[in-house]
Amino acid sequence: MPTDSEVTTVDGCFIRFYLHEDQRCHGRLAWEWLLEQANRLGIRGGSAFRAIGGFGRHHQLHESRFFELAGALPVQVDFIVSDAESARLLELVREAGLRAPYAHIPARFGVINPEPGEPPTEPE
Repeated sequence: MPTDSEVTTVDGCFIRFYLHEDQRCHGRLAWEWLLEQANRLGIRGGSAFRAIGGFGRHHQLHESRFFELAGALPVQVDFIVSDAESARLLELVREAGLRAPYAHIPARFGVINPEPGEPPTEPE
């Protein structure tokens, strides 16, 4: 079991956005725009994942197959952030007018064996 000196934790949330791979925001692919904006906000990290299949509110199943039309598959963009970072990120998406269903789940996150001086809280 790691000791307190080997683990640094923060209470915050896991936030996942669901986008379409061809969805755009301010002339960019929405998932790229979202990652770029989160980086500018100082969020420590985020990832985008392209689905191999899925369906949404219209209940039309899309699958990753050779004949599937490009742009029809979902992309999820994930962040593990502090509550303050989450509020800033959600406000940014609202202001941009980006339609983005999302999940917001309380989480405790951390780093095992952090680098010396690595802050456990959000950046200034």
